[in-house]
Amino acid sequence: MLDIAVIGAGRIGQIHARNIAGHPRARLAGIADAVPEAAASLAAATGAKVISLDEAFAATAVLIGSPTPTHADYIERAAKAGQAVFCEKPVDLSAARVRACLGVVAAAGTPLMVGFNRRFDPHFAALKRRLDAGEAGRLELLSIISRDPTPPPPAYVAASGGLFRDMMIHDLDMARFLLGEEPVELFAAASCQVDSGIGEAGDVDTAIVTLRTASGRLCQISNSRRATYGYDQRIEAHGSAGLLRAGNVTATSVEFADGSGFTTDPALPFFLERYAAAYRAELDAFITAVSTGIAPTPNGLDGLKALELADAATESARTNRAVALS
Repeated sequence: MLDIAVIGAGRIGQIHARNIAGHPRARLAGIADAVPEAAASLAAATGAKVISLDEAFAATAVLIGSPTPTHADYIERAAKAGQAVFCEKPVDLSAARVRACLGVVAAAGTPLMVGFNRRFDPHFAALKRRLDAGEAGRLELLSIISRDPTPPPPAYVAASGGLFRDMMIHDLDMARFLLGEEPVELFAAASCQVDSGIGEAGDVDTAIVTLRTASGRLCQISNSRRATYGYDQRIEAHGSAGLLRAGNVTATSVEFADGSGFTTDPALPFFLERYAAAYRAELDAFITAVSTGIAPTPNGLDGLKALELADAATESARTNRAVALS
C-alpha cells in the first residue's frame, strides 16, 4: 500500500483523492488545504483525515493539486523530503522556474510525475499503441481537436497563464506523445471570438497551432473555448498506410433513426466525465511506477517541454511569425 497525501481540495484534488481512496494499492494519508472547510469536506467524503502541510510532506508520496503558483515550491519540498511526487500541470508558468525545480528533483533523485492525464485515456492510449505498431504506416499528419463547452470566467483567465499554457498545453503534450519526434518549428494563430471579457483580460479563446518535425511530419491543434454540442475531444493520425481516429465519447452508444436521419447522445459535457477513466489509469501508473522503482512518465521534463511549446505558441500568435524550436 502506497501512502499518498493530497494537497489541494479543489476540483482536481477531489478527483484524485476519491481515486486514491478507491485504489486497492493505495491509502489516502490525508487532505491538506489552505481552506480548512474544503479539506474537511473532502476528508469526510473520502473517509480520510484533515492534515497539515507538514504532515502531508511526511507521507510516502504526495499528490499536488493546489493552485499553480504553489506547485514548484511544493515539488521541491517533497523532493528534499524524499517523497515520490505527482503534480498536476503545469509545474509553473515560468520555464526558468520549472528548470530550477527540476534541478532540485534531479539532485534529490526522487520520482516526479506530471499530470498529463490524456495520455492515459483508453481511447487515445489505444490509438497510440496501434500507431506505434505501424498500423497506419509512417505518420504524416496529426490532427488534435480540443474545444471546451463554455468559456471560463475572465477572472480565471487572468491568472491562468493564457489559453496556450492553460488549455492547449494538454494538446501540445499529446502532440509530442504521438508524433514520435520533437517538433522543430511552430506557428500559431489566435483570436478572441467567443467572450470579449477574455480578450479584455489579455487572452484569446480561439487558436490553431501547426507543428513541424525535422522529417516533415505535421501536426495541427485546434482549440476553442466554445463548443455548443459538448466537450469536443478528437484525434486523427493519418499515415502512409491508413488512418487512425479516436472520436468523441457519448453517454451511450445508442442511436435513433427516423426519416430525418440518425441521432446520437451528445458528447460528454466536460473533462470530469470525459477523462474519468484517464484519471484512474494515470493514478494507477503512478502507483505502479513508485512501487516498482520505475521512473514515472510523463515526467518533469515532459512538463517543461510542453510549457516551452506553449510559450512558443504565445510568442508566435503575438508576432504572427513561425518560431524555430531548439
